[in-house]
Amino acid sequence: MEPINEKSVNPERGAGMKDISRRGFLRAAMGVSVLGVLSSVLGALVPGKVKQALASTKVQPELVRTGYNPYEHYYSYIINLHKCIGCGSCVRACKMENDVPTGFYRTWVERYQKGEEEHARIDSPDGGLYGFPATTAGVEGVSKAYFVPKMCNHCEETPCVQVCPFGASYKTPEGIILVDGDRCMGCSYCVQACPYASRFINPLTHTADKCTWCYHRTSKGLKPACVHACPTGTRLFGDIKDPYDPVRHIIEEERIGVLQPQLLTKPKCYYIGLDKEVR
Repeated sequence: MEPINEKSVNPERGAGMKDISRRGFLRAAMGVSVLGVLSSVLGALVPGKVKQALASTKVQPELVRTGYNPYEHYYSYIINLHKCIGCGSCVRACKMENDVPTGFYRTWVERYQKGEEEHARIDSPDGGLYGFPATTAGVEGVSKAYFVPKMCNHCEETPCVQVCPFGASYKTPEGIILVDGDRCMGCSYCVQACPYASRFINPLTHTADKCTWCYHRTSKGLKPACVHACPTGTRLFGDIKDPYDPVRHIIEEERIGVLQPQLLTKPKCYYIGLDKEVR
């Protein structure tokens, strides 16, 4: 496994995400769709005009130059609960990569401890940022303990997009849910609508903030920072349009579950080994 450090996890500090505008994204996506394989040639011939046309974002000029076509991808995420050790590496990598403010989390880890009580005890000190205090099964009335990483589920039928009165929350062609910081007014409607508690109002930008599956990385062929940092392979990110992608095969062949399926939001974050106690 490649060593994890600030430079490898965060080659560009991920600063582009705060500046993504929905209008800029759609212009870039439409441009890439039309140009196709000619996009790289166009970038070479008139790089100044391409960059000027897409100057509203930091990500899109890079997409055009590399020929990335968002319509050719559709992403999903796998979390294998049998492998999670609650080390917090994913949370720390996310914090570092996306400059997440202190006290807030785009991804976090919860610990479920089952004993004689009817319901499991749940704790998540500092979002699991620094791991968890030791617990031994059979001691202190605990018969079973396990860890559950959580984040935005990037739902197919996402409530946050539906309730946003300004069109700030939107879905990309790859199925990733993003927030247009230029349109967001910080009304918190989406924060309240999310059944997975994955959104918050950023105290620095005063706009909605959430997991983006590190779009500034994944659109360049890289893995999200949390996936890159996980030492046990708990987290997997893949393209289900790719017939050879391991994530696609897991979704098609393995027993998987999603959080709160009764809500019919159709999450794209799937779990292996999901216990009935998890909510």
